[in-house]
Order: sequence, then structure tokens, then C-alpha cells
Amino acid sequence: MKLRQPLLLSVALLPVLTACATSADPKTGLYAKPIGGAPATVNDTAYSSALRCLAQNTGQTPPRVAVGAISDLTGKRDIETGAKVTQGAALFAMTALNKAGVPIVERFDRGISDVEIAYARDRVLSDNPQQAGTVADNARPIYAGQIAGSDYYIVGGITELNYNISSSGLDARGGDVGTAGLKASLTTGKFVINVAIDLRLIDTRSQEVVDITSYQKQIVGREIKAGVFDFLNGNVFDISGGKSALEPIQLAVRTLVERSVYDFAASLRQQPYEQCMGDDAKASRAQQAKRPNKSSAVAAAPSRPVSTPSPAQAAPQGPAYGGPYLDRSRWVPKS
Repeated sequence: MKLRQPLLLSVALLPVLTACATSADPKTGLYAKPIGGAPATVNDTAYSSALRCLAQNTGQTPPRVAVGAISDLTGKRDIETGAKVTQGAALFAMTALNKAGVPIVERFDRGISDVEIAYARDRVLSDNPQQAGTVADNARPIYAGQIAGSDYYIVGGITELNYNISSSGLDARGGDVGTAGLKASLTTGKFVINVAIDLRLIDTRSQEVVDITSYQKQIVGREIKAGVFDFLNGNVFDISGGKSALEPIQLAVRTLVERSVYDFAASLRQQPYEQCMGDDAKASRAQQAKRPNKSSAVAAAPSRPVSTPSPAQAAPQGPAYGGPYLDRSRWVPKS
């Protein structure tokens, strides 16, 4: 009897709860109001300010740069959630180049431009479509050399994602020795993973790799959980709570991309590597102290002189060929 009454009450309330979950607000037309409301903020990393510092240093206009594929090469995928790291690292690089004030030409998604060039070639594309049929030459013209070329391009990949390279924790439990006594537990943990990226800066004309960067970043996760278990007046109470935090993996990838692009942009702008690195990057700057200055390689290199050997330096000629193939009497004419 004691069990039947709560069960009947639950069955009676089920239609009410179902109606509340499926009825829309007549004013907004929404079934539920989304929670939250945090504003959109600028998606910066620790190196964004250094990139903007490069852009503020006016001087020689840097060369144009294109961004190719920056692929996920970690091989880490899950059947339920898919790839573990972002597939948009190339977009991160474009954003970083823009922060550094480097001119960018589009090579990543040419779908729209290729279609419009094809339309213009067929003379069906116009910048004044309302004049179609009334103006004889209303098609958008195509000029030789109208597309800006790139001087350099960036390619590479996200090459490492290593789970749990270090972990530590504490699991403590205590309480009354009696079966019905108060018991408590405390669990804490910390783990570290890392992600790495390798990028190349390539001369578009010569296909020479003029610069390479390879950076890794460690990501920290923490967890703490506490609980209490007790019997009070014949009732069981099991209360637990906790908190966990993990640095975003995708933000770590963006940080690595911006760190690499800073190296490239400093070279492209022919500015000292350490000019815009702040105190937040002292450790990284110390590790890169022996990094060679790539500015000379990125700058327009003079054409290499072609050396023509003098007759005295020419290779000695071998003896004249005197084999049977010079005997014309042995040649068989074609029928």
C-alpha cells in the first residue's frame, strides 16, 4: 500500500509533465529558452598581441602569402565524436597572418571565384545585370594577370596528440568502523597531454622551403571530487560533488599556429625576431635564441650567376666512336 500511492501519483502527474515539455510559449514560439548569454569575445591567444605588434611596424610591404592544407595528421579519431583536434587549422593561420598585417591571397577555397571566372569566360556574368539585353557589352571582362599571385605559402600539419604523458592524484576515504556510520571520500587528479604542429614556409616560384617551425604545447586537466555517505534514521544519504577543468585542445592548436606564424611574419617583414615578443614568451624566446635569422632567405635573393667553364676547364672529350653503327652498308632500309 505504501508503494502503490507514490506510483499512482507519478502516473497521474505524467501527462502534466509531458504537456509542459511539449507546449510552446505563445509569445516567442519556443519550447525552451536557451540558457547562457555570454557575449562574443575576441578569440586571442598569448601571441596575438605580438602579431599585432608586427602589423604596427610600418615599413617595407611584406610579400603576399597563401595558406594551403594544414592537416590533422594525429590519427586520433573516435567513432562517436570524430576527430580529436580541429580540422580548421588553415583558417587559424589566415587569421594569424591578418593580425600580423601580412597580405593574404585566397587559395584555400576557390569555389566561388572559379565559378565566376567560368561565367565571365562564357560572358554571362555581369556587374550590372539589370542592363542585360539593353547594353551590348555588359559582360564582366577577364584581363590577363588580374589575379594576384602569392610569393610564399604555408602548409603543414598537426602532427602529435599524446594523451596522459603525466598524471597524479589522491584518493582518500575514511569514516566510522560501523556499518551505519558516517563515511567520506576525497578524490583529486591532475593529468597532462600535449599537441604539436609542424609548418613550412615555401617560396611559390622556386618551391624552396625557406623556413620550418615545430612547436608543441602541453595541456593540463584537473579534477576534484568529494562525497559523504551516511545512514540517518533509517534513510540512506549519498552526497557527492566535484569540479573538473581542462584547457581547450583547439585553443592550444590555435596558440601553436599563431606562434609559428609569428616566426614567418617576422621573417617576411624582415624584422628582428625578438622585437615584439613580450614577457609572456620569455621561455620560448630563450629556447629560440639560437634560431637562425631567416630574413635573408625570405628577402628577394639575387639571381645566381651561371658560370660557363672556359675551354681549359671543359671536360676532356673521349675518343671518337668507331663502332659498326657508322657503317652505312650495314643499315637495312625500311620497306
